[in-house]
Amino acid sequence: MRASQFLISTLKEAPADAEVASHKLMMRAGMIKKLGAGIYTYMPMGLRVIRKVEGIVREEMNRAGAVECAMPVIQPAELWQESGRFEKMGPELLRIRDRHERDFVVQPTSEEVVTDIARQELRSYKQLPKNLYQVQTKFRDERRPRFGLMRGREFIMKDAYSFDRDQDSAKKSYETMAQAYRRIFDRFGLRYRAVAADSGAIGGDLSEEFQVIAATGEDAIVYCPQSEYAANMEKAEALAPSAPRGPAKQAMQKVPTPGKSTCEDVAALLEVPLASTVKSIVLATDKLDAQGAPVSTQVWLLLLRGDHDMNEIKVGKVPGLDAGFRFATVAEIEAHFGTRPGYLGPIGLKQPVQIVADREVAVMADWICGANEEGFHTTGVNWGRDLPEPALVADIRNVVEGDLSPDGKGRLAIERGIEVGHIFYLGTKYSKAMEATFLDEDGKPKVFEMGCYGIGITRLPAAAIEQNHDERGIIWPDAIAPFTVVVCPIGMDRSADVKAAAQQLHDELAAAGIDVLLDDRGERPGAMFADWELIGVPHRVVISDRGLKEGQLEYQHRRDAAATKVPAGEIAGFVKGRLSA
Repeated sequence: MRASQFLISTLKEAPADAEVASHKLMMRAGMIKKLGAGIYTYMPMGLRVIRKVEGIVREEMNRAGAVECAMPVIQPAELWQESGRFEKMGPELLRIRDRHERDFVVQPTSEEVVTDIARQELRSYKQLPKNLYQVQTKFRDERRPRFGLMRGREFIMKDAYSFDRDQDSAKKSYETMAQAYRRIFDRFGLRYRAVAADSGAIGGDLSEEFQVIAATGEDAIVYCPQSEYAANMEKAEALAPSAPRGPAKQAMQKVPTPGKSTCEDVAALLEVPLASTVKSIVLATDKLDAQGAPVSTQVWLLLLRGDHDMNEIKVGKVPGLDAGFRFATVAEIEAHFGTRPGYLGPIGLKQPVQIVADREVAVMADWICGANEEGFHTTGVNWGRDLPEPALVADIRNVVEGDLSPDGKGRLAIERGIEVGHIFYLGTKYSKAMEATFLDEDGKPKVFEMGCYGIGITRLPAAAIEQNHDERGIIWPDAIAPFTVVVCPIGMDRSADVKAAAQQLHDELAAAGIDVLLDDRGERPGAMFADWELIGVPHRVVISDRGLKEGQLEYQHRRDAAATKVPAGEIAGFVKGRLSA
């Protein structure tokens, strides 16, 4: 490929609305062009990266036995009504009507369509297992699209769906995909972690996220450096307390804390560790009638250590809260506690509440909490002596750096990541709703066991840039770079020798199957080098008259601080060696 034949459109400055590094650099490198909020044209340079990502994904999905198909972007609403998602999904689901006033959706995902395919085509257990996948455009009507391709409205995704006859077979299909995903992400050349993720309302433990490690990542990844344990923050647990609760040493006492409504402020005022305080979080659950109107309300008091934060996913699994909860209103709090938020605690309640103590709080002694009176807290509080033992004890907090790993092999560390893949055991959620069955060995109909497996094709390049960039621009891993090698001849239009050497090297590398580009635009060296450093091509060879006279060419990797001189006759072999290293 010659640069003069290609479309190269770099910018010196990023648009004002570009926020994160990947958004700025993709715009400046001419990889994407904004068409509307969260909607981008993939320009030729960016599309080459996307196609390389797709190629790796396709190769490994095919290798794992998955079969590619292509499902429509526009889907009839009837299928989504069967599954119940047409009504349940919020405004992120773009709904449209055709000229006949029939409802359609612009698909954000394709569980309904693929389940419809399975119920029509997979009639017997002998046809199972099957895994159908596609690489397709999706649309999610994000309220606030931002960060370029990181959170756009239109995007490309690989989604796959497995169909099995029973849970054991479904678990095997899941493991096959888990291994395929590891091969895929290994080939991308990025630092990533596969972390256990929460399975939501479906339950079970078969759910993993694939996170590209980046300081700007939106997700917190918890892992143990001394073991294989890794999970996202929603799922992560610390080792349960094993030491017995200490004896009560203090008398309970109400102390003035004027204007100190947070645990941090109270700890500072009383000159005690924050970990000796207990925060109160008040939730409510409503019992509804047939019309959906609340007929009764239960108020809940969650107690967490002052230096810990509530984990809503874990709270949603506590019996009684697992059907859904909300934060209590100020009126409900005042009715049950006699004061406004900021000074709440479990002692001296006006009306009974259901108490849930985090398991760390359950082993605390002589702790501090609100006194249910504005401007006061209670110190020296102890279970059993000052209030009954908690009826419910559960892990309801986020882990923190330094917690003991649940496998007991070390302490937890936390880093940031960008989710670019997710594999998930679906079970029979869609097959039951859509009555998708096959005939089992006994001749009786049985619903499919399903799994789903996604990779954000267009999100991945953005994540790669967040992990690999510097002040000059992008630094692509070889596997997904738009071009692997760029040949930069200086004065090609003035020197027949430079032109011949550049063309010869380009042709030799191309014949070896290397994705090489010859910059024949005639740009000045500074401008030419700045373009390719911005675009992030990982390997560069510079050819000049002076170098040819000395019998030397210059090679430089995008991460190298300086160029390496290589004998002209050895340059092709040298570059091939660097590519295979």
